[in-house]
Amino acid sequence: MTDLPSMQDDLVLLHAYLDGELDAAAGLEMERRLAADPALAAERDRIEAVRAVLRERLPRETPSPELRARIERAVGLAPGSEPPPLRPSVHPSWSLLAASIAATAVVASLATSHLVAPPRADAGAVLSSHVRALMAPQPVDVASSERHTVKPWFNGRVVEAPRVVNLAASGFPLAGGRIDVIDGRPAPALVYTRRQHVISLIAVAVPGRADAAPARETAAGYNILRWTERGVGYWAISDLNAKELDEFVQLFRTAPADG
Repeated sequence: MTDLPSMQDDLVLLHAYLDGELDAAAGLEMERRLAADPALAAERDRIEAVRAVLRERLPRETPSPELRARIERAVGLAPGSEPPPLRPSVHPSWSLLAASIAATAVVASLATSHLVAPPRADAGAVLSSHVRALMAPQPVDVASSERHTVKPWFNGRVVEAPRVVNLAASGFPLAGGRIDVIDGRPAPALVYTRRQHVISLIAVAVPGRADAAPARETAAGYNILRWTERGVGYWAISDLNAKELDEFVQLFRTAPADG
């Protein structure tokens, strides 16, 4: 049996390696492990493939003039002016100054959020997990249409097993479940199907968060519905059309509690 904590640590280190966040020694060690571990190397290839898809389908947005103006006001610059040189031979550009300020703000906000609140999933993380699952030999770790098989499988793998219902009678059969890693932490994902379409339903614990009705967004051609219910944040993602994904979410939310 795979050592789950070790696997999760490997995934965190792999993401840090691909983001260029490891020091030289740790980077060399990860390269050694990638050469010796075909499964870890395959995961690297899947992550890089997902990133290539995201770069292609989600082009980088140019910062708005409003953001530039806010940064200028924050550092005491008149609109449109350049910062004064730090020393006679050095003239830092506005973009470098803004980038350093933005990076500092992002790091500070991320550090604060991890101290005071649980990690929050976002559309990018959910999309990456869904696409990575589609690229795997199968999108589930445990394949079963029986909720009494799928739900117990999560015990010991995540803090709390997710709510599991089978919607086969309504045209959305349960295919199984898997463990995703969202923001560095394991999260249960249920997998349903509709004709040839796969639906990933990812559950992230959000204790203390108020209930919220489903809200829709789209990314890279996928429809995503997210909502919060009883301290759990749900994300349903699929290339299924928006109307049928709405139907799936409604059926899941109103189905009787699993036993």
